[in-house]
Amino acid sequence: MKVDDLLANKELWFVTGSQHLYGPEVIEQVERDARSIVDGLNGDKRIPIKIVPKAVLTSSDAIARMLADAGSSPECIGVIAWMHTFSPAQMWMPGLKTLAKPLLHLHTQHNAEIPWDSIDMDFMNLNQSAHGGREFGFAVTRLGVPRKVVVGHWKEQRVQEQIGAWSTVALAHHDATVGRIARFGDNMRRVAVTEGNKVSARAQFGYSVEGFGVGDLVEYVDAVSDADIDRTVEEYRSEYEIAKGLDKGGERHEALRYAARQEIGIRRFLDEGGFTGFTTSFEVLHGLDQLPGLAPQRLMAQGYGFGAEGDWKTAAFLRTAKVMAIGRSGGTSFMEDYTYHFTGENSSVLGAHMLEICPSIAKGKPRIEIHPLGIGGKSDPVRAVFDGQGGAAVNATMVDLGDRYRMIVNEVDAVAPEKPMPNLPVARVLWKPKPNLEVGAATWILAGGAHHTVYSQAVTREQLIDYARITGVEAVVIDENTTVERFEQELRWNELYYRFNRL
Repeated sequence: MKVDDLLANKELWFVTGSQHLYGPEVIEQVERDARSIVDGLNGDKRIPIKIVPKAVLTSSDAIARMLADAGSSPECIGVIAWMHTFSPAQMWMPGLKTLAKPLLHLHTQHNAEIPWDSIDMDFMNLNQSAHGGREFGFAVTRLGVPRKVVVGHWKEQRVQEQIGAWSTVALAHHDATVGRIARFGDNMRRVAVTEGNKVSARAQFGYSVEGFGVGDLVEYVDAVSDADIDRTVEEYRSEYEIAKGLDKGGERHEALRYAARQEIGIRRFLDEGGFTGFTTSFEVLHGLDQLPGLAPQRLMAQGYGFGAEGDWKTAAFLRTAKVMAIGRSGGTSFMEDYTYHFTGENSSVLGAHMLEICPSIAKGKPRIEIHPLGIGGKSDPVRAVFDGQGGAAVNATMVDLGDRYRMIVNEVDAVAPEKPMPNLPVARVLWKPKPNLEVGAATWILAGGAHHTVYSQAVTREQLIDYARITGVEAVVIDENTTVERFEQELRWNELYYRFNRL
């Protein structure tokens, strides 16, 4: 399923807390103010998910029913809670204990400023979010319910941006709970970090990982019609430069057509099975003429998750990041830390893979080329070659530590290569890790970080942390303030927390 299709019929429920102490007129005003806030948020393009106002909640039974309905609704992907007045915390506890959807606490008030000349106790009783929000916050903390807290006036751009970013994280969480990853072949070459416990992943994130023989895929690839291939090749002509010999009439044109055949076949397999991502393996290619290169690149650009070499965790994580990136500028791709450029304080990492880097991160128009590949034992594969766009990015990975999952996030700055790389036949991006390569690489290794990552100039550090919070995943961040000593301490503290938390 393409990520854009996820927006249809998805909702965030806006619940407002109050109590009967203030009388019916106050409750009516609370409801009008809540609807006014929802109308304002729905009118902001930074929030791609529709927000639906619900009745003002003034009793424990009403709260429990509303939150139970949210949990069972296929349309509701998260709950936004606002305390307009004081709402006693004990009323919320039964419902919060069973809440099954992500929660955002919007700590705001309808008015922005204090009306200095007219303020009285009626105004104070009505507009006491500062008071009621703290009461609600205690209840959530007391029960240990994970949530996002956004503070500020609801008309502020910063607040709307935070809500919008969180809304796509909630959507990504929903997508993962019903996600399916197709694994063509198995893990490669006894590599440890690309493996993991699929049962633990199902319990933690919700997605399933299902294995298939390459022959299952070959049937779909072989069934693609010439007419469908013709249409896809025309898309290639409009979106990319095509190397000499690959275009129509060229001696290698059939290789390009076969790449199109692979793309169509894989997409049909995924769509018919309801899969949101997939993996490939160059050790298992029986019946395929090429290792898929252009096909995964194109499918990633359409929002499917992908992991090379059987790496199902990264395929699922990439799909999650693609959903988080909805409505945001910048690309998101499967990535691998490939080789270093040691030049002192400007040392950098060249990220690439054999073939499969998403064109969404490209600077300029990618060029479709064909080159030999020394592994896989098949004919020369077609791929899109390009340099990555410069600018701020995150490079993140998800690793299975046996007793828990750990997300590792490194903030980086993509930079232009010092010189052209005319003999490097793959897509690539050069970046400087924060705070520098030496500390960034050392802390990544200390955390057990994988060589396969999700690289994004659309997804933010805050969104990744929000997703870790929702799913109960440990998250560590490497940024401009990181030192090896403090980072090692953080890992030790985290180890204690997660061990005691299991007792």
